[in-house]
Amino acid sequence: MYKSFSMELAGRTLTVDIGRVAAQANGAAFMHYGDTVVLSTATASDKPREGIDFFPLSVEYEEKMYAVGKIPGGFNKREGKASEHAILTSRVIDRPMRPLFPKDYRNDVTLNNLVMSVDPDCSPEIAAMLGSSIATCISDIPFDGPCAATQIGLVDGTLVVNPNAQQRENSDLQLTVASTAEKVIMIEAGANEVPEQVMLDAIFMAHEVNQEIIAFINRIVAECGKEKHTYTSCAVPDELFAAIRELIPPEAMEEAVFTDEKQVREENIRQITEKLEEAFADREDWLVVLGEAIYQYQKKTVRKMILKDHKRPDGRAINEIRPLAAEIDLLPRAHGSAMFTRGQTQILTVTTLAPLSDAQKVDGLDEAVTSKRYMHHYNFPSYSVGETKPSRGPGRREIGHGALAERALVPVLPSEEEFPYAIRTVSETMESNGSTSQASICASSMSLMAAGVPIKKAVAGISTGLVTGETDDDYLVLTDIQGLEDFFGDMDFKVAGTHEGITAIQMDIKIHGLTRPIIEEAIARTREARMYILDEIMAKCIDKPRDEVGPYAPKIMQIMIDPQKIGDVVGQRGKTINTIIERTGVKIDITDDGAVSVCGLDSEAMDKAVEMIRIITTDFEAGQILTGTVVSIKEFGAFIEFAPGKEGMVHISKIAKERIARVEDVLTLGDVVRVVCLGKDKMGRISFSIKDVKE
Repeated sequence: MYKSFSMELAGRTLTVDIGRVAAQANGAAFMHYGDTVVLSTATASDKPREGIDFFPLSVEYEEKMYAVGKIPGGFNKREGKASEHAILTSRVIDRPMRPLFPKDYRNDVTLNNLVMSVDPDCSPEIAAMLGSSIATCISDIPFDGPCAATQIGLVDGTLVVNPNAQQRENSDLQLTVASTAEKVIMIEAGANEVPEQVMLDAIFMAHEVNQEIIAFINRIVAECGKEKHTYTSCAVPDELFAAIRELIPPEAMEEAVFTDEKQVREENIRQITEKLEEAFADREDWLVVLGEAIYQYQKKTVRKMILKDHKRPDGRAINEIRPLAAEIDLLPRAHGSAMFTRGQTQILTVTTLAPLSDAQKVDGLDEAVTSKRYMHHYNFPSYSVGETKPSRGPGRREIGHGALAERALVPVLPSEEEFPYAIRTVSETMESNGSTSQASICASSMSLMAAGVPIKKAVAGISTGLVTGETDDDYLVLTDIQGLEDFFGDMDFKVAGTHEGITAIQMDIKIHGLTRPIIEEAIARTREARMYILDEIMAKCIDKPRDEVGPYAPKIMQIMIDPQKIGDVVGQRGKTINTIIERTGVKIDITDDGAVSVCGLDSEAMDKAVEMIRIITTDFEAGQILTGTVVSIKEFGAFIEFAPGKEGMVHISKIAKERIARVEDVLTLGDVVRVVCLGKDKMGRISFSIKDVKE
C-alpha cells in the first residue's frame, strides 16, 4: 500500500514514498528532496553465503546522466563503471550502516541507490544515505537502526545545515555526519584549516539535526515496517572457545600477539592455527568456524591488554607515536619525491607537474565540477603487506584513501594564477601496518614542496584508535594505531591538517557510535600528534617549498591577452598556434578569459613563443621596432613575417637608403631584418621601413 511521509529539512521538503515503486525489494524508499529524486532499495538473500567469515554487504550508488539532462559522453552512450564520486558516496553510506547489522549475519545484503533527478540545492548523497537507512529499517532485514546523516557547511563564519549549491561553493567546510539516536557513528570532512572547536560544534550541530530525522524515520517504520526475519547465526560455539582456551591459555595468546613485528605476530598465529587444526581434525563443524574463533580470541586478548592493562601490542605508551622518518628526492628524474615512514608503515609519494590542459575532465552529476587540476592517486600493492596477488587496478579502498589525501591537501594548494600547473601526486605504499592514508598525506606534502609547488603550509595526518568496555565511560583512546589495533579496535579516527586547523577527517567505527567526550579526546590527540610530526619530522626534512620547479619539470609562463585576440593567436583551423608550437617545441593553452600558458623545458624557446604571441596580439604603432623574416618578394616590395600569421610590407622605396632597381638586389627569402613601423599610409595600410631604422 502506497504511503507518503514528509518533513522540513534545512528549509526544503523531504518526502519519502513507501510502496510506490520497487515493491518486490525487501525494502524500498522513493526519496524526494526538493527536485532531487533517489530510489533506495534494500535486498537480502534467503540463506547465508557459505564459507565466509564476514558480512557480505554491497552498497551501490548509481549516477544516471538523465538526472541532469545529459547523454553520457564518449563512444558508448550509456553509463559505464561507477565514477570515483559514486564509489566515494557508496563508501560513505556503507561505513555508518555496516556496524548496525548483526555481527553473526552472513546473508548477502545489497543497498542500491539510483539517482534519478538532481536538484543542485538538494544533495543526492544525503537523499541516498537517508534512503538506505529507511529502506533497511522498514525491510525484514535485521538492522539495529535507524541512522541519519546531515551535511554542514561553514559560510562566512556561520555553520549551515545541508548547504545549497551556492553555499557549498563558498563554504570553508564540507562535513557529513551520521548518527544513531544516541551517538555519532560516522564523520567525513574536508575543510579550509577549520579550528578544532569549530569542527566539534559543527559535528554536534549535525548530530542534533540527525535526531529530528531519526524521529521522522521512526514514524515511517511504525506505519510501514516489516517484521525482521530470522536467520542462521554464524556465531562461534561457546564450547569451541572453551576447547581453544584449554589448548592455548590466555597468557600464550598474549605472548603471541605482543610484538611490534607484524611478520613475527603472523607467524605466531599461524603456528597456533596449525596446532588447533590438528587438535580438532575430527570436528568438521568446528574447523569451519575456527578462523573466526581465533580472530575473536586475538581480539579479546588485545582489547583486554589495552583497556585493562594499558599495554599495547608493540609496547608503546597510549599516546606514543611509532618511530618516524622522512626524506626527499629519492627519484632523481621525478619532478618531486618524498618518503614518510612511521613504524612499519611507509609511503613514497611522487609529484608530477603538467600544463593545465592535462587537468582531469570530470563528467558527472555535479555541473559545477567539470575538471580537477589536482589529482591524488593512492596504490596499495600486495607486497606492502607481504602477500602475493595480481594487481587489478585500484579498488574502492585505494580510491577512498586517495580522495582523503586529496581533500586534505587541496586547501593549501596555490591558485592557478599563482601556479598555472596541473598537479598529480601518486602515493605508493612500500610497507603497511596501519594508517597508510595519513602517511600518504605527510609524504605528499613534502613531495609537493620538493617539486617547487608553493603550497601555503605543510599538512600532516595521524590516526587515533579506540577500545571500549561495557559502559560509555570505560574506554581508551590510542594515538597512532597500527594494523592490529585497527583490526581489533573499535575506531579509526583519521585527522589531517596544518598548524592552524583541520583540512580533512575520516572516521570509521565498528561499534554503535561515539560519545562527545571520545570525539573531543580523539581530536585533541590528533592535534598534539600532528604538531609533533609537522615540527619535529617534516620541517627538519624540508621546511618550505623550493623556490622553483626542478630541472626536469616543465616550465610555464603565463600572459594575459585581450580575449578578442584569441582567434588571431589560434588562426584559421589552428594554423597560427600550430606553427608557433612547431617552431618552438612548446605547449600552449588558452582559456576563454585570455590567459595564455606557454609550457616547455627550454626557456629560450618559451621566450620566443611568448614574444610571438605578444606580437600577434599587439596592434602596430608608428615608431615600433620589429624583427622579422622575409617570406615573400614582389616587384613593389617585400613581405616580412614578424610572427606566424602576422606580416607587414616594406615598399621597395623603403628598403635601402639608395635607390634600388629590384628588391632581390638587397633581400632574399629567409633574411632576418629589423624594421620600423611608419604607421598608416595614404591608403590606410600599415607600412614599414628598413632604411629608417635607427641603429
